[in-house]
Amino acid sequence: MAVAQSHIQTEQQTDNPVTIVGAGPAGLICAIVMAGGGRRVIVREWHETVGSRFHGDFQGLENWSGNGDVLDEMRATGIEANFDCHPVYESTVFDAWGEAYPVRDERPLYYLVHRGEREGSLDHGLLKQAIEAGVEVRFGDRVSEIAGPAVLAIGPRVADAIAVGYVFETDNADGSWIAFDNTLAPLGYAYLLIHRGRGTIASCMFTDFKQQAQYIERTVSFFRERVGLEMRNAAPFGGFANFRLPDTAIQGGHPVVGEQAGFQDALAGFGMRYALRSGILAARSQLEGDDYTRLWRQELLPLLRTGVSNRFIFNCIGERGWRWMIRRLTHADTNMKLKRLYQPSLLTRLVFPLAHWRYRAPLQDPSCDHVDCHCVWCRCGGHSVIGATDPF
Repeated sequence: MAVAQSHIQTEQQTDNPVTIVGAGPAGLICAIVMAGGGRRVIVREWHETVGSRFHGDFQGLENWSGNGDVLDEMRATGIEANFDCHPVYESTVFDAWGEAYPVRDERPLYYLVHRGEREGSLDHGLLKQAIEAGVEVRFGDRVSEIAGPAVLAIGPRVADAIAVGYVFETDNADGSWIAFDNTLAPLGYAYLLIHRGRGTIASCMFTDFKQQAQYIERTVSFFRERVGLEMRNAAPFGGFANFRLPDTAIQGGHPVVGEQAGFQDALAGFGMRYALRSGILAARSQLEGDDYTRLWRQELLPLLRTGVSNRFIFNCIGERGWRWMIRRLTHADTNMKLKRLYQPSLLTRLVFPLAHWRYRAPLQDPSCDHVDCHCVWCRCGGHSVIGATDPF
């Protein structure tokens, strides 16, 4: 039996390889799962390394939108946490009046990871696992056409939200802080993450991109005043997120995963777990011959629709409403409350038609005319190609 299975796997690996365009988390996870299922996989990435969009900044791998721990979800599909991964059980949340609210839980609220090229990053760890699984990874390979089966994972193409901030060194104690204040991050949030002498501070904004410099400097001043922040060797960074509700998440007959498909939490911009899940679903569609559209619509669409409704409600209730929501999280079982917030409810179902109509087009920031602007999105230059190849 073992010999027969080995023979079958060898045939699968050498016959009709699957091309994955993009070496982000969604693409690499898809590659690892497919290689583990016996398929030959080639990842083509036009940058010279993984994580080139990032700068060593800390991010949160959220742990509330699924039924179990996100690391267990990864292990169940053969993905190991071979990257720096620190569980965070408590955080401090500030409202727009500067009042602090502690939130905590017995299970991790999220896992702190860092992104980028260097050793220990999420990106570097997934690349190592892919190579160990037998995946061929080609860097500096810009794809113009694809022959044979493929999965598309090139990342976001439209900026619906941007994050701008600094990575730095510090003597401050470890901690996690977040602030919901329009003077720091319009319709978004500002955050400060510190772990073992390294930190990330950022303003994540959903509008008014052109004034990003003002918002991040206010954010730095806020955390200096509130938590005594001290920064050394601060280096600026920026990033952007893209949300959409695709009809099929298929382009040119190929599955589209991660942020290229718009798979992102429209409320807060948490996208890594969506990258994980969509990459796994695309791998299943290739390995088992299942319909990718059916898979993602069954497992991801309810969460995506709820995210759109939550974003609409968040924008409508304003800072006083945000304070009410923060207070509800300060008691026990924070993870359970967050999970309920992210699951479909009667309210989000009723709100969805209006919210979807409001956001039926990309949330492109109307305050930025892209003239003489140096915001994160304009520096990326992506606005010049919006809609050029977008099938959704």
